[in-house]
Amino acid sequence: MTTGTHRSARPWRGVHVATALPFHADRSVDVDAYAEHVRFLADGGCDGVVPNGSLGEYQTLTAEERTRVVETAVRAAPEGFGVMPGVAAYGALEARRWAEQAAAAGASSVLLLPPNAYRAERTAVVEHYREVAKAGLPVVAYNNPIDTKVDLVPELLAELYHEGLIVAVKEFTGDVRRAYRIAELAPGLDLLVGADDVLLELGVAGAVGWIAGYPNMIPRSTVELYRLVTSGDPADLGRAVPLYRDLHPLLRWDSRTEFVQAIKLSMDIAGRKGGACRPPRLPLTPEQAAQVTAETEAVLAKGYV
Repeated sequence: MTTGTHRSARPWRGVHVATALPFHADRSVDVDAYAEHVRFLADGGCDGVVPNGSLGEYQTLTAEERTRVVETAVRAAPEGFGVMPGVAAYGALEARRWAEQAAAAGASSVLLLPPNAYRAERTAVVEHYREVAKAGLPVVAYNNPIDTKVDLVPELLAELYHEGLIVAVKEFTGDVRRAYRIAELAPGLDLLVGADDVLLELGVAGAVGWIAGYPNMIPRSTVELYRLVTSGDPADLGRAVPLYRDLHPLLRWDSRTEFVQAIKLSMDIAGRKGGACRPPRLPLTPEQAAQVTAETEAVLAKGYV
């Protein structure tokens, strides 16, 4: 379902692309190319974008750059197109300030990691989300214990949801069994697919959104895949499986440490501006680059766009 009413009522639903960020040759942010990319994703059928996520290399941006990226996304977004900035920060007060900046810029929701400066205990996690919720925008929790070392287990997500602190969760663990436990403990909490390579599995389990990586390269085909796996129609699911198999070699890169470099390389091959990353991310090894290239060319040769 992709009507404007649906998006305005729950703007975090649907396909939101964690946008890659293009740089000039000197590694400064290419704001014009980024605005064009946001418009490209909207034209490709996506429901929104997530600026300043990990794929957008937010950790390497200055405060001014991070602010400008959000403002650029909001200005480039057509009416009804969601903008869900990542507001992760080491401290809850800083994360709240980023959420307030997102609200002032006109964003529709925010994506928030738990505290990531240390392995925070439950009480600290709850207080972190309480602080950021004060900014007033709907908060989507981002569960990525691989990177943060803090696991938003279903019981903790239910606590955050029932207190009114979060509206959805981006689930990145890859453990599709959690979808059912989350639905049992917090039936109103929206589940968003957090890793490209479990899209079908979480779609079948009831996901109502996807915070996605590979639509940066082929938005139309990946959006179609999402629609098929979440429609609830068994015939659509049957059509989705061969498409999912074709795309899965690429989708798996979204769950690897080199996901930013891989997706940007795929974009370059597809004629989009991916380009280089900022340090500390290094170029892919020759072997990795060859694998991404071969898998990307195979997908393009089958007509996926």
